[in-house]
Amino acid sequence: MQMKPGLVQMKMTADPKQNLEHAITKIREAAAMGANTICLPELFLTPYFCQTEDASWFDTAEAVPGPTTVTLSEVARELEVVIIASLFEKRARGLYHNTAAVIDADGVVAGIYRKMHIPDDPGFYEKYYFTPGDLGPGVFDTRYGRIGVLVCWDQWYPEAARMTAMRGADLIVYPTAIGWQPEEKELFGKAQREAWIAVQRGHAVANGTYIAAINRVGTEHAKDGSGTIEFWGSSFLFDPIGKEVALAGCANEEILIGVVDTDRIECIRRAWPFWRDRRIDVYGELLERYGDR
Repeated sequence: MQMKPGLVQMKMTADPKQNLEHAITKIREAAAMGANTICLPELFLTPYFCQTEDASWFDTAEAVPGPTTVTLSEVARELEVVIIASLFEKRARGLYHNTAAVIDADGVVAGIYRKMHIPDDPGFYEKYYFTPGDLGPGVFDTRYGRIGVLVCWDQWYPEAARMTAMRGADLIVYPTAIGWQPEEKELFGKAQREAWIAVQRGHAVANGTYIAAINRVGTEHAKDGSGTIEFWGSSFLFDPIGKEVALAGCANEEILIGVVDTDRIECIRRAWPFWRDRRIDVYGELLERYGDR
């Protein structure tokens, strides 16, 4: 059966319950539009709280699987869709991850992926909250196909995309929370967004696989008033040759629907045999931090 991704680009409020209800509404809309594999943005239950370092946000973390996956499992089972949900995971006391759960169409959690690359920049203080993932790239067999899951900052790393593709992903999804800070937008904004799209389009071409990013939209202010991020949306799906299947706008909630054609993956990889010509015998230096030793 063909995989038909549904990418839910949405806004978040300060109320996790309201965000969950809104996400479920959007999942139902996507299913009604024909999607059978539906992905939500990064940390969709809350505002993007990593704008500041605030210990009270740890109280919003939950076990994964846990309460939210139980609720979404019921929706997945009812609609017979796969759901990818990005959550703030409490793994143990004092141990937290940025985690994506993959819920299969029968409502069973197929597995989880813990974000490996953790940023620490002004307005994106994720190292304060999240321990780097220790599960490696996430690739999961689902009713509709083999899905690779990475999260946001992972999308800048060709190694992560390559490893996920090497594990057989037909589609790699990146739940995302990325946007402009007001003081940077005029000077750097256009280039930032274009670079974000370009690097992931390159992953699609280099790996001969489908790539999707699912971003939030809206302007969010830090709880203490110290910062603002305008999330730029622009969720997308690219095919294995880098062709745009679907691209959302920057400002509004949207649901993108596409098709993952595994025959096209085979065709493209035969025409552009990057996998055949890889020189794995000379790549050992990639395991070094930098080639200056």
